[in-house]
Order: sequence, then C-alpha cells, then structure tokens
Amino acid sequence: MVLKFTTSFLEDSLALFRYYKKLAERAMEQVADEHLFTVLDPEANSIAIIVKHMTGNMRSRWTDFLTTDGEKPDRNRDREFVDPPPTREALMADWEDGWARVFGALESLTDADLARTVTIRGEAHSVMQAVNRQLAHYPHHVGQIVLLAKHFACDHWQSLSVPRNTSAEFNRRVAASEASQR
Repeated sequence: MVLKFTTSFLEDSLALFRYYKKLAERAMEQVADEHLFTVLDPEANSIAIIVKHMTGNMRSRWTDFLTTDGEKPDRNRDREFVDPPPTREALMADWEDGWARVFGALESLTDADLARTVTIRGEAHSVMQAVNRQLAHYPHHVGQIVLLAKHFACDHWQSLSVPRNTSAEFNRRVAASEASQR
C-alpha cells in the first residue's frame, strides 16, 4: 500500500490510528494465547492488561467525544490494570469495541470541529489537541505490545516493518511506489 498524500489532519489521523491498530494486531497474532497474559516481572503489564487499559481509555475518551468530558465518571482507570478478559476472544472483542469508538468519533468530525473545545479531566482541549493526545498515547502502548510479542514469539517473529538487512530493497520498493513506510 502506497502512502496517500494528504493535508487533511482528520484523514491523516484516521490513517495513523488504523496503522497502529493493525500493527498491534499483527503483533498479537504472532503469540500463543497464554503469552497474551504473561508478565515479565511483578511490575510489568501483560499484553492483555495493556489492551484492557487502552480499551478503557478509548471507551472513556471517544464516547460522546464532543459533548462530555473525556474522563467518564464511571471509568475506573486503576481497574484497567488488573483482571484482564480471560480469553483471546474476549480480549479482542473489547479491542474491536474500543477501536470502533475511536473510528466512529473521528469519522463524524469535520474540519470545522477541530477548533471546538472538548474537556479531558476538566481541562479544555481543542479537538485537534485531544486527537493528538491519543495519537501519542496509543502508539506508546502499541510499542509495548510489539516489544512483548516479539519477545514471546522469539525465533518465529515476523517483522512488522523493514526486516534486518533489507533496507536497500525496501527503499527501492518505496521509490517505485510498491511499498510505503506506513
């Protein structure tokens, strides 16, 4: 897929969110079910806990995005770090629900909405700031998911970007519009 040139903040934001969603999914597909729930040490989070936190954040931030505070009164952030869904299927159902909220909210926005004010924990943000906040937050956690998945997949890991020692060929493919950095 070739990168689509755009100057639209909303269009590019949607593309980036889709990219990071797919990146995490491609990583999680490479690990056994039990590794979704494995922690490396007592202070670490499992992939499942990271997903639970992300989806809790997505539900809170993107539900009624333009009209209610992004930190919903019924959100219990601390509970997001314990007791993940018990199966891959349940975890992925929550994952899809969270992302559906992200995409539903973003797809309904117009350029005129970017200057509107939304609140998160009572703090005023422009819509653009609120979107950028999540564009920084979710990739941070996707990176954690990828790192853990790569650790658990070990010798079976399939690169999600440019495999080692293939940069020149990848650059050739990008130049020929056969591949994209996204």
